Amino acid sequence: MSNNKEIDIGGRPPKVLTNTDIIQVEALAAVCTKSQMASYFSMTEKTFRAVEKRQPEVLTAYRRGRAKAIVEVATSLYQKAIDGDMRAAQFYLKTQAGWSEKSHIELSRAEEPEDRTWTVRVVEPDGGKKISKILEYK
Repeated sequence: MSNNKEIDIGGRPPKVLTNTDIIQVEALAAVCTKSQMASYFSMTEKTFRAVEKRQPEVLTAYRRGRAKAIVEVATSLYQKAIDGDMRAAQFYLKTQAGWSEKSHIELSRAEEPEDRTWTVRVVEPDGGKKISKILEYK
C-alpha cells in the first residue's frame, strides 16, 4: 500500500463558494449579518466563518460590501446635514465631532437661502456658559 493516498475520514466535503456566490456576498453585505448571509447560502454561521477562513476572498467581499454601504449612507447623511436637516446635523456632530448629550445643541440657519452660515450654540445643562461658534459651509 502506498503512503501517498489520502485517508478518507468521512463527513461532508467542505462548502466552497463560487465566484458568483462571492459577488452575491459583496452585494448582500450591505443588508445582511454574517448569520443571515449563512442562512442565505443554506449553511450555519460557523460554516460560513469556516468558508471565510478557507477562502479569504469571501471575507474581503463581505468587508468591501459593508464598507460601500457605510460610505453610501454616510454620504447621504452628510449631504442632508449640509442641506439644513437639523437632526442629520446633530447626529453627524454627535458621532463624528465628539458632541454628546451632556450639552444641548442649538443650530440655527441664516434666513437667506444663499447664505451658508450656521450658528452653533452649545448650552451646558447646569447653566454654564454658552459657547457660540460660526461655521461657514461653501
